[in-house]
Amino acid sequence: MTLALQIAQLVAGLEKSVPGSVTESGGNIIVVKPESLFKVLSDLKTNKEWDFNYLSFMTAVDYQTYFEVVYDLISLEHNQEVLVKTRLTDREKPVLPSVISLWKGADFQEREIFDLFGINFTGHPNMKRIFLWDGFQGYPLRKDFKQS
Repeated sequence: MTLALQIAQLVAGLEKSVPGSVTESGGNIIVVKPESLFKVLSDLKTNKEWDFNYLSFMTAVDYQTYFEVVYDLISLEHNQEVLVKTRLTDREKPVLPSVISLWKGADFQEREIFDLFGINFTGHPNMKRIFLWDGFQGYPLRKDFKQS
């Protein structure tokens, strides 16, 4: 089965379980709406057809007009990998749901993204800076960061 066919099947399955959630797809990448993110990730992990049970990493990118948060998921059972991306246009208060309830390994990674980009993860049990001190002003990986 080709990668394009696998992604097409994955998108079709997600459209059934979380209608209207996928905005783009191609290669091994799917882009989902932020408000659908947790449901999509939960389905990818718990649906035995997909079984993406391992969060390899998560990161963020600042494209100046929006933030993109990327989740690299691996299905050890099916030997498959998918990148799930979501885009946040609110630069003042970017917020996503925490995925710690799905993958405990997201704890450090969500805190790192919060610390360096200022993206808040609701439901995270300890959302505070992990590298920089509490009084540090700004988020150094944002394109608009200016060090005083």
